[in-house]
Amino acid sequence: MNGFDDASDSELDAASRHMPVMLARCVELLEPALAGDGAVLVDSTLGMGGHTEAVLQAFPHVRVVGLDRDPQALELAGRRLAPFGARFTGVHSVYDQIGDVLARLGISEVQGVLMDLGVSSLQLDETQRGFSYSQDAPLDMRMDATTGLTAADVLNTYDERDIARVLREYGEERFAGRIARRVVAERAKAPLARTGELVDILRASIPAATRKTGGNPAKRTFQALRIEVNGELEALERALPASIEALAVGGRIVVEAYQSLEDRLVKRALAAGATSSAPPGLPIEPETHRPYLRLLTRGAEEADEAELARNPRSASVRLRAAERLRPTPDHLRSSGAPRRTA
Repeated sequence: MNGFDDASDSELDAASRHMPVMLARCVELLEPALAGDGAVLVDSTLGMGGHTEAVLQAFPHVRVVGLDRDPQALELAGRRLAPFGARFTGVHSVYDQIGDVLARLGISEVQGVLMDLGVSSLQLDETQRGFSYSQDAPLDMRMDATTGLTAADVLNTYDERDIARVLREYGEERFAGRIARRVVAERAKAPLARTGELVDILRASIPAATRKTGGNPAKRTFQALRIEVNGELEALERALPASIEALAVGGRIVVEAYQSLEDRLVKRALAAGATSSAPPGLPIEPETHRPYLRLLTRGAEEADEAELARNPRSASVRLRAAERLRPTPDHLRSSGAPRRTA
């Protein structure tokens, strides 16, 4: 049973199984941009719809376009948000396709973009998806279970060097080489198919002294495989500039990241827009080089003690936000990006 057969059960699941991280702060940051009539928010990572529900309740005139690559999440959130009628539109899409989605919907610009990155509660809680190292399940890890490579495909077909690269780059795993060698040795006996098999390999590859500190060492490898399977960082690198370009002047983007690789990309994209592009030493800053974003947070905000007590999954969140000041100068826009006018 996956909990999707009965509508009332699904709605209960959406409301009870998932508590949106830093919900009040997200709504607070978005509020000035969503205050006007006809405002549109793109919830780029809809999940189970908690953030979107709060926005629709707080701002009766706002429309939300919710994107998610996970068909199960869209079904669950759609049932939860059905009472809002045409004010909510769910779209099966990865967030780097925001420009194409808005064009299909006839929306030229939006007043807000919300991105809640990483794996969702739904995906973690559905054991058979293979995202969790705490329970034995198929080695899948696809956010969209209808397409693409699985974690088993990665472990069984990548060569040793590429497996080590994935674990090192995406999991910051210092024992990546040892793990990759053991993966190749074990798959020579029989293809790897279960998360339990991978956990056994990790246990045998990582020194016992290291396993006793720093949390479960399987977390790094599972994170790395999930990122590789779903192309998460590549999609985020494309999604950030595309989302900024979708914002109207005065619009706001709010991003919640849960690991350093994501947060680094977010920080870089927002800081680039909030920094003058003029060469140093000019006596007067040309208009075309002035910042087109204003940072709304001082660094990355973290969950406070009250949030942590309510929602332990907020422990690793890093929240950043920015406001669109003016159109992106032509010399800074990505090639092919549509030009925004004030």
